[in-house]
Amino acid sequence: MVRPIGMLAGAGFVLALLWSLAWNVVAYVQDPPVPTVEHEFHLKPKENISWSFEGVGGKYDNRQLQRGFQVYKEVCSACHSLKQVAFRDLEEIGFNKAEVKAIAKNWVVEVPSINPETGEPATRKAMPFDKFPSPYANETMARASNNNALPPDQSLLAKAREGGPHYLYSLLTGYQDQPAELLKKFPDAKTPDGLHYNPYFPNLNLAMAPPLADGQVTYADGTPNTQKQMAKDVSAFLMWAAEPNLPTRHAVGWATLAYLLVLTGLAYLAYRSIWADKKPKKAK
Repeated sequence: MVRPIGMLAGAGFVLALLWSLAWNVVAYVQDPPVPTVEHEFHLKPKENISWSFEGVGGKYDNRQLQRGFQVYKEVCSACHSLKQVAFRDLEEIGFNKAEVKAIAKNWVVEVPSINPETGEPATRKAMPFDKFPSPYANETMARASNNNALPPDQSLLAKAREGGPHYLYSLLTGYQDQPAELLKKFPDAKTPDGLHYNPYFPNLNLAMAPPLADGQVTYADGTPNTQKQMAKDVSAFLMWAAEPNLPTRHAVGWATLAYLLVLTGLAYLAYRSIWADKKPKKAK
């Protein structure tokens, strides 16, 4: 008795799924979704940019990361925080202890602290063990300074956005005027005042003005300071900030693979040694 009831219940479930599928297909045919401006004009990140850290053996280029940090320091840090990264982490990209200490001490924004004599809130110069301080005291102040838009923290941005550094590079170099075709097809989609058109941003318009321009940052090593070069350098730096242990993971992965290959070889030799004098029984 239980089995027929189970079969009937299963058949009912399948019929309900088929009915739901048929209903949705009919609804889609009768009332197809209206194309949106984001669907037609949003672009995927550029994939023609090569990075030293790509691939199974990729490693960070410390010179590039130092240039990217310079771009972050001189341009991005005015609006964006880097709260998951400490000043002393910069030693991993080639800065020595004295340089890190000087960078922390001369950072424009001081670190929140407590006055030991009065117990009242205060600020102090940053130390190497401090995380990079936010340029704003709170979210309200950040929004008030950016047309009610909240600048995202950049610590994990390269991992949080699809495309990672490709997305960041595309966004930084993708500002342009709205295409005439867009305005012709979607006349109500004109970029509002105070926003900027960028086809690599999900909704095509963002509050951040184009942050980089040719010659904006002067590199100490003489690297050409074009907009594209600065965008690539800071994108690589933010990738390091989001995943500083990437080269270590690659090295551990290769070591693990070599260990497994050796272990497999030893296991095979052990198998041959154990069964070398064993003859298979003849079938009767």
